Amino acid sequence: MSTVSFLNIGMHGYINPTLPVVAELARRGHTVTYHTSPTFAAQIETAGAKVHLYSGGDLPLPNPPIPLAMLEELARTALGLLPGVLSDLRSTRPDLIVHGAACPWGAVAARELGVPAAATFTTFAFNRQVPSPTGISRELLAAAAARPRLGWGYVRARWALHRGYDTRALPLTDLMNAREPLNLVFTSSAFQPGADAFDSSYRFVGASVGSRPTDPGFDAVRLTDPVLYASLGTVFDAGPALLRTFATALAPLGGTVVVSTGHTEPADLGPLPANVLVRRSVPQLQVLDRAALFVTHGGMNSVNEAMRAGVPTLVVPQGADQPLVARRVVELGAGLALRTDDATAETVHALARSLLDEPRFREAAAAQRAAQRQAGGARRAADELERYLDDARGGTATDRARGR
Repeated sequence: MSTVSFLNIGMHGYINPTLPVVAELARRGHTVTYHTSPTFAAQIETAGAKVHLYSGGDLPLPNPPIPLAMLEELARTALGLLPGVLSDLRSTRPDLIVHGAACPWGAVAARELGVPAAATFTTFAFNRQVPSPTGISRELLAAAAARPRLGWGYVRARWALHRGYDTRALPLTDLMNAREPLNLVFTSSAFQPGADAFDSSYRFVGASVGSRPTDPGFDAVRLTDPVLYASLGTVFDAGPALLRTFATALAPLGGTVVVSTGHTEPADLGPLPANVLVRRSVPQLQVLDRAALFVTHGGMNSVNEAMRAGVPTLVVPQGADQPLVARRVVELGAGLALRTDDATAETVHALARSLLDEPRFREAAAAQRAAQRQAGGARRAADELERYLDDARGGTATDRARGR
């Protein structure tokens, strides 16, 4: 058996899809380690990995949350973390490093240690057809001109990385797109825009689910059909007004309307109709299994999970890659999109009614469900990693287990 070391940035969207893969590798007898922030330590340990904590605690979110700020933060963070990460990995002596495509220190560590590496893409894969948000673009150059402190901060940190480490594995600017000879993309080829334009190093393994905890105190079976679900995730704070808009707009259409408020206190939404259930968090997979409609911010994990459940979506993107995800949902006919500024109760109600009443949306979502499940998920991802290890070292895992 092998030792596999995961490295990632400390955000739910990047870590959650990897946890079922960790659990599957551990189940197969591999030793798994995971470099992470303290917030995610317990969850990762439960999946079966030994945790190595990054120095300095939880990694900060970039401020402002724009691609240039993300680049500057990633480059500076890589400089600060690499000494400790390399020391840990030299003790661990992994056979394979698996890093997030947006985790540049993982790519550099693999090159420094001469260890085979695979990358995980928890958003879309990027190329010329699907431009990366941190690739060279007019928007990125304009942001650098408007925010010279961030621009020069990135240049200094990136130059220091180049002087101190082997950075041939890193793009010059596109640090959220650190590719490897094996790239696992956690969506289906049907959902990925322009999937045919990617070479064979990209494996579209579908939604990787199973890491989200169930809640024994949440009885999804007792919800009244049709179940309508609204959540805007954990990164962007939409505030109580928008969540209240969703609740009041959906209430006349649903048996039970479930609203997950994230950072917002449920009480801040004020009095709501009796069929609205409001909680800070809910077991999303359990709710989606019952849902007839999902109002979402368009985070890739949430949309993948909705597609895997065959649930039509109303996407209200808040930022990051969410407008791209919303556009893809609409292109495939599996849902509709709405700008936050246009999200009045009347508009949300009208669009939700269309999604519930018009069969074409359910049919398109069902097609995406079939594609996501056929892609294979966490087991397929573990299979791909084992094959990659076999190719790197020669022989097969079965042969080695038998001592051949």
